[in-house]
Amino acid sequence: MSDFTKLEKKLRVEFKNKDLLRQAFCHRSYLNENPDFYLPNNERLEFLGDAVLELIVTEYLYHNYPNPEGELTNWRAALVNAQSLAESSTELGFDDYLLLSRGEAKDTGKARQYILADALEAFLGALYLDRGLEIVRAFIEKHLLKKLPKILAEGAYKDAKSKFQERAQEIAKITPTYKVTQDWGPDHAKHFVVGVFLDKELVAEGEGSSKQEAEEAAAKAALQLKKWI
Repeated sequence: MSDFTKLEKKLRVEFKNKDLLRQAFCHRSYLNENPDFYLPNNERLEFLGDAVLELIVTEYLYHNYPNPEGELTNWRAALVNAQSLAESSTELGFDDYLLLSRGEAKDTGKARQYILADALEAFLGALYLDRGLEIVRAFIEKHLLKKLPKILAEGAYKDAKSKFQERAQEIAKITPTYKVTQDWGPDHAKHFVVGVFLDKELVAEGEGSSKQEAEEAAAKAALQLKKWI
């Protein structure tokens, strides 16, 4: 098992209750293979950490930016979405401390990204319980909120549809339109293919379990095909 004291030294955070720290990295798959392990999985800590993270980020944005609620909501989403949290988790070296089943340990794809994001939220929940709100606030400001200037500068808080519309109007002087080109499946499990058009030109298609999801995928593909990223 990993030596969590090394992680504490790296992060400059010392836990009074070391079991809380260890539990934050305990994925449920680990307990399937190690049913006698003395700690529960990290899901309850993740639930708590998610709320703590949202509160601290929201409060920071509220006090530091006079922007409208809608903009602040988009910025917060860009800071706390799974991709952003997984990147931060990797930067912090959390991957080396995950307690996973042998099968999960081999999977380094998209599923691992969600596990890393969840572990960071669980860590924040554990830190909150162990050291209190101000220590967690300092940690989040140091390691997560530092991303905000880059997010704002690159417009990373905008969804692909918004970005593609801006670029299409700026470059092609056309507002893109979206049309469902295929759909199948029963009402409770529909699947859609949506095309994004510039006038009559089909630029790209995207798939999803809702029209909105398919439109977002189509816009993302269109940005890449047009090299407008």
